[in-house]
Amino acid sequence: MYKLLGILCIFLFVQDEETINWSQQGKLHWGNFEAEPDYDTDAVAITASGITYGFSSKSYSNSDKIEYTTNVIAQFYPERSWYLKERVNDTVLGHEQLHFDISELHARKFRKRIKNTKFSKNIQQEISKIYDQINEELRNMQNAYDTGSDYSRDYAGQIKWQKLIARELKKYDNYKRSPSDND
Repeated sequence: MYKLLGILCIFLFVQDEETINWSQQGKLHWGNFEAEPDYDTDAVAITASGITYGFSSKSYSNSDKIEYTTNVIAQFYPERSWYLKERVNDTVLGHEQLHFDISELHARKFRKRIKNTKFSKNIQQEISKIYDQINEELRNMQNAYDTGSDYSRDYAGQIKWQKLIARELKKYDNYKRSPSDND
């Protein structure tokens, strides 16, 4: 017999706003970018994307056993994404899509780290620490991508990043969301 110590469910970035979950088949289009453009910046488009996660866990009073489930999703936020219609083209859209793909790559890395971690009864703090690390890596890669592609203006740099992210997504193929995951 076991005593249920607690079930915990955490959802970071819980919001009522519209989101688009990343999918292999679903590609962004300009209609997904719903926010008002910011004319006080040099940017011609902004993709707001990131990783959300939830988990539930239970532990047993007479053992170190922890049972848990997680749900990690790469999401695009239309109400925070924008573009300048008169200054964009398909190349810029491809650049913005790759920002979303980079979010998916890090969601897969997060799933892998969760799967490969032996959690203690401090699972909430431990998952949160992994999430913070992944988010730092995600920010760094997003910035390196913009620099390495000169914000889509460097064609060779853009192609290099597209190939890199395609390889990395393939490398983490085992950590895709399964079709049975809820959207």
